[in-house]
Order: sequence, then C-alpha cells, then structure tokens
Amino acid sequence: MNHEWTTGQAAGKLGLSVRTIRYYDQIGLAGPSKKEAGGRRMYTNEDLLRLEKISLLKSLSLPLADIRRLLDELSIGQLLEAHQKHLRQQQAQLQESLNNTNSLLNLLEAEGEIRWEALLPLVKQSKERTVSWEEYFDEKELAVLKERMPRLESSDEATREWVRVIARIEQCLKEGIVPASAEGQAIADEIKRLSELTFGGDRELMDKFWELRKDPASAQQGLVPIRAEVLQFVEACLAPA
Repeated sequence: MNHEWTTGQAAGKLGLSVRTIRYYDQIGLAGPSKKEAGGRRMYTNEDLLRLEKISLLKSLSLPLADIRRLLDELSIGQLLEAHQKHLRQQQAQLQESLNNTNSLLNLLEAEGEIRWEALLPLVKQSKERTVSWEEYFDEKELAVLKERMPRLESSDEATREWVRVIARIEQCLKEGIVPASAEGQAIADEIKRLSELTFGGDRELMDKFWELRKDPASAQQGLVPIRAEVLQFVEACLAPA
C-alpha cells in the first residue's frame, strides 16, 4: 500500500528538520514525487527511503557532493554494511577510551594521583613502542598470564584486589611505615596470595614477571608504570627475613 506524507510528516518520521528536507529538495538531491496543485509537496515510501540513504551517508561524514555521487550507485544493503563498519569502528574507539579511563581511575585509587608517565602509555599510545612485554614469555607462560593477570582497564575483583594492595603500599610510603612492620608483612602475605592466584602457583613465572616489572623500561614494553618506590617496597616485603 502506497502512503504519502507532507514535508512536515516526512520530517517527523525520519527525525529530520523540515528545513533540511526542503534544502535537499532545493538542491535537487531528494525531492517529493508528487506536488499537488495547491503547492503541497507529498513524499512517497520511495522518497523516504532516498532520504534515509542520505542520512546514512551523512552519518559516515561524507560531504553532500560525495553523497550526490554515491546515492544512486549504492544499494540500501551496501549503505547499511558501510554504516555497520562505521559503528563498529566507533564502538572499538569507545571501548579503548573506556579501558583507558578505567585504567586511570584504578591508578588514581592506588596512588592517589595521576602521574604524566602513567598517562603516556595509556592515553597517548606512544608510537615509539617497539617491544611488548609479551615477547619476554613463551606461549605457555603467556596463556597463564593472559588468563590470570589483572589489567588496569578491568573492573574485576582480582584487579581491584591488586589495586587495593598498591594503595596500601602508597599509604605506607606516605606514613613512613617500613616493609618489616606488621603492616608490611600483612601486605607481603596478600601479595603472595594474589601472586599464587595470578601466576597459577608457578614461582619461576612469577619471579620472571616481577623482574620485568622492576625494569624502568617496562612502560615502553606496554606495561602500566608502577613507581619504583612501590616495587622496592614489594621486593623488601618479600625478601627472606
């Protein structure tokens, strides 16, 4: 069944302004198929579909000149596929931004402040990075790490527990509490517990990872930087009495 809509009705159905629809008509991009004697302009189903195609092309940030050229060359299916790819790219960018924000929030909770060197690998995504921390481990070790290692962009409980441990260490450093104190030893016990969970009881893998973690270049290897003082506190906590 064929329906016809006035300019105002078409605008309402498509979520466009009357001014926009009239402009498209004025420049010959998309106009009504029927014009009544009284001057009223009526849009058909096919007219609305054409206007929808224009909206999809505009969502891809194409200028009107390109839209005019492509409008009759691309089917609605091709336009929808292009729009789908565009949305997926936006989704990936949003997810990356969300991960970065989660990471910064976890760092802020752990350390009480955000340092510029922490922002660099998270936000700037430095193009100078050529070596990933993953290259230091074999496939079996990576399988364990990727499954168990907490990531700052995550909000799972394991990550939150590591964040809380770092926050406790930062508090100790502020208050001058030494690793040999009762609090330092309690932190050591918590680190051991979490390390067991994270590294699946593989002591060699745990030691290998912590050695890499102490490397000042770890930020360039794709790891979120942890202050040297925090790592020194950890090492002192875990040192044999």
